[in-house]
Amino acid sequence: MNVVDLITKKRDGGEHSRDELRFLMEGVVEGKIPDYQLAAWAMAVYFQGMTPAEATALTQAMAASGETLNLQGLAPAGQLIVDKHSSGGVGDKTTLAVGPIVAACGLPVGKMSGRGLSFSGGTIDKLEGIPGWSASLSMTQFRRQLQEVGLVVAAQTATLAPADQRLYALRDVTGTVPSLPLIAGSIMSKKLAAGADGIVLDVKCGRGAFMETLTQARELAQLMVSIGRGAGRGVTALITAMEQPLGRAVGNNLEVREAIDALHGRGPQDFQELTEAVAIEMLLLGDATLRGLQGASGKEAALAAAGDRVKGAIDSGAAFAKFVEFVVAQGGEEGSVVEPGRLATAPVALEMRAEREGVIRGLDARAVGMAVVGLGGGRRRKGDAIDHRVGVVVAAKVGEQVGDGDLLLTVHAADGESAKVAAAQLRQTYTIVEEVVDSADDEPGSFGVPVVLERITS
Repeated sequence: MNVVDLITKKRDGGEHSRDELRFLMEGVVEGKIPDYQLAAWAMAVYFQGMTPAEATALTQAMAASGETLNLQGLAPAGQLIVDKHSSGGVGDKTTLAVGPIVAACGLPVGKMSGRGLSFSGGTIDKLEGIPGWSASLSMTQFRRQLQEVGLVVAAQTATLAPADQRLYALRDVTGTVPSLPLIAGSIMSKKLAAGADGIVLDVKCGRGAFMETLTQARELAQLMVSIGRGAGRGVTALITAMEQPLGRAVGNNLEVREAIDALHGRGPQDFQELTEAVAIEMLLLGDATLRGLQGASGKEAALAAAGDRVKGAIDSGAAFAKFVEFVVAQGGEEGSVVEPGRLATAPVALEMRAEREGVIRGLDARAVGMAVVGLGGGRRRKGDAIDHRVGVVVAAKVGEQVGDGDLLLTVHAADGESAKVAAAQLRQTYTIVEEVVDSADDEPGSFGVPVVLERITS
């Protein structure tokens, strides 16, 4: 095969075969395809798109380009190993609560996670705020912990879907990041390589997400579900609102504390709702009894049963106990999660108050995320150091009534000057109106719109 011929084929709207895509991805990993040719091919895909069959074949070729995790035999009889993925959002600490809940229900959760970049936080960054906790696990350690604890979260390795790593680096500097088949292939190749049987996708939608519109989020979700189905995996996608921050805490240690609250059933309403919704979907995919119930009694009965099990794991304390066990297994300090007030806190807490009475009509999630990055709680570039102490705690969210002088949010900062800069930026993120107005045409996540917008399943 000839790379130029494949570039030309896609440029002219042709459809690649499975063998052609395997040839391309093998050439990427072996260094046989120069960057300028790979960039040209990515741009052709950006303009011409891919069929679902092409996207599936591309994803499988990327997943097979490096090491794959074999998790067979690690789940109890009849159970499947499940995973979840979020497309990224502001204040999204869902994995920290969902993983322990599902594991406490008897379903193993094995997850490879990433770090944050730009306004979107990363699961590994949050967990590394716990003293001693480490994401660096060998494949042997990953398998052992999954079998013994039932929950493991590890950093993605350089050998997992290496074709994606090189292709993504080029997309980032060639204006081809927004290509839906390349986004879906990047996400799903790592999920397939990580070995889970069932995958729940949390596709964020709104100003605080990479997919800003419901149409974009729906197209991405549908494509990823199609890829999962083509690869023989059970996949469910939830499209969820990210117009304002999820929960009230944004910033690493602040979010760990909020996740612990959710494990006790005391999380902010939107975060608690999403956590339990994702946990339910994971159980429906992976639990043999619930799969059988769906066939015998229908979806509603299975949903109710899964919801009861999720509530039971939280109310009994089993979910929090599983979180503690998981943290300790990966070297974390038990006392810092049993008493989360011991996690490092920022020395400065600056309150920002309303300057007028009214109803919160808008709260720009992306602006909040960027303010936290400015405080040192996120990265502008890969490799930047993270200050786990800093962040923002939102007191007033969309739809809530405030009076003149009421608390809107608190900035947690390393020093007074950075706190003042962040507060000045954050004041512009709020829209306060005198009275409630019709919200029928609102964007996802704004006033009156639920957290879970749509559900797409294979």
